[in-house]
Amino acid sequence: MTAEEIRAAFGAESQRLSEVVADIDETEFARPSPCAPWTVAELVCHTRMTMGRLPGMLAAPEPAGTGLVPAASYYRADQRFSTGANAERIQSAQRGAAALPGRAARARDFAGARQQAWTVLRAAPAGRVVQTRHGDRMLLTEFLRTRVLELAVHGLDLATALDRPPWMTSQAADVTAALLLPAGAAARLREEVGWDQVTLIGKLTGRRPVRPAETGLIRSTGGARLAFG
Repeated sequence: MTAEEIRAAFGAESQRLSEVVADIDETEFARPSPCAPWTVAELVCHTRMTMGRLPGMLAAPEPAGTGLVPAASYYRADQRFSTGANAERIQSAQRGAAALPGRAARARDFAGARQQAWTVLRAAPAGRVVQTRHGDRMLLTEFLRTRVLELAVHGLDLATALDRPPWMTSQAADVTAALLLPAGAAARLREEVGWDQVTLIGKLTGRRPVRPAETGLIRSTGGARLAFG
């Protein structure tokens, strides 16, 4: 998958989610989300933060050093998913949502963060290296794969909370499946069990129940076991 395809997937999925957020009403923002203890408003704020890190990262100088962390290793189970880090992750989204008074402000905030991220991404040179808040030195393209996954899977969470059909774009589904499974494994698994792309991603990320018979099939693919907060 090329850098341009990954960038386009971010653009398409973030735009789709921005349109959904603009359509959420006040009562829907107050609903509980599948990502307890967040409400829909708080989950939207968390997802907005995943995009909001990009302008600052790209404004900073390229980090010195050697070695690059791939996208799958960004989700390794270390201090970033500790009890304290998870508590701060929860609280920061709660604080951010509480600071936005009403649906219009939330929609503007999300759309603004999306536009800022998209603007700096389009201007970023090929091969740009960034440093994450966890200290990882990554190619921008690899970090962007993690942002697409965040938008895609939290979009599934929001669709569940809002009782709406999933809206995941095909571009984001392709990027996310490629991060979760080795090359070609997603297509083979889907063909064997009859899942569509969204169902596949939902099952691989715990958003959809996995039957005992399916567990062995998933393990046989050799997919990455990613840690999530």
